[in-house]
Amino acid sequence: MNTPMRRILFVLIALALPVGGALAYGEWKSPESAELDDAARAEAPGEFVSLARGRTHYDLAGPDAGRLVVLVHGFSVPYYIWDSTAVALRSSGYRVLRYDLYGRGFSDRPRGRYDSSLYDGQLEALLDSLEVTGRIDLVALSFGSFVASSFVARHPDRVRTVTFVDPMSGAPEVPRVLRVPLLGSWLWTVSRVPDLPAGQMTDFLHPENHPTWIDRYLPQMRYRGFAHALLSSVLETSRVDFDDLFAGVAETGVPVMLIWGKQDQTVPFAMSEVLLRNIPSAEFVPVDSAGHLPHIEQAAFVNAVLTRFLEAHPERTK
Repeated sequence: MNTPMRRILFVLIALALPVGGALAYGEWKSPESAELDDAARAEAPGEFVSLARGRTHYDLAGPDAGRLVVLVHGFSVPYYIWDSTAVALRSSGYRVLRYDLYGRGFSDRPRGRYDSSLYDGQLEALLDSLEVTGRIDLVALSFGSFVASSFVARHPDRVRTVTFVDPMSGAPEVPRVLRVPLLGSWLWTVSRVPDLPAGQMTDFLHPENHPTWIDRYLPQMRYRGFAHALLSSVLETSRVDFDDLFAGVAETGVPVMLIWGKQDQTVPFAMSEVLLRNIPSAEFVPVDSAGHLPHIEQAAFVNAVLTRFLEAHPERTK
């Protein structure tokens, strides 16, 4: 082998070693080790339906003739985050639908952009598949406010009321490096994803009261596509103007209630001003002694407020 060829070979080896090491480290740090298939879904409660972009995991229960309330979860915790709310609403005579957003829980993890069109299409198709023709009451938590607001603005004729619980109210700041193809995904996987389970505990004012919360969160992380779904969701919402998003809800005339834990560390209580200035007609309910999940930490109070709001807004005719 001549000298120039040796130099090229040495350069290639010098490049391949750190790249190979980085890839191996990424594989080691990633919790994703399995495909979300029928065998995996056999472990899950609830039901599944095949929609245009993939299978969706959902739970529909309550009186058949009950008014339908749709619960939209937040950024990464699946529909079980609504367990206590669903039980309370069903016992009050409501029919309750909750589902896992694409990329979370036991719903599929389609490739591509996790933008408002994907989430809007999922909810619209889910309602159509269940032959829901009447207006629904939407209750959205945190990141779910992005999903619900987009749905209300696009389908105001399908929504009776919307309730936001500690809603995401501003575009997240994203380091430029996370936008770089391949590198951003690798950095997200090795630096952010491993901390997600423990990070859920900061949503509570009193995390010591929820000792099994992390254990419930972990199973969804093993299925391939989870990290991509979350990173793509962050990148997409970083481009959203939340003033415009909430103003779009106000323009529909759909009644709005805002519930917010006063001790929220995830989306600080002061961020409520963003929604209130854009939807001045919204009913505002601060919740003391609660963090980011007031519907769990102050369940009795929030359930009472929610049912009262729903009862105050019967079916609209226009």
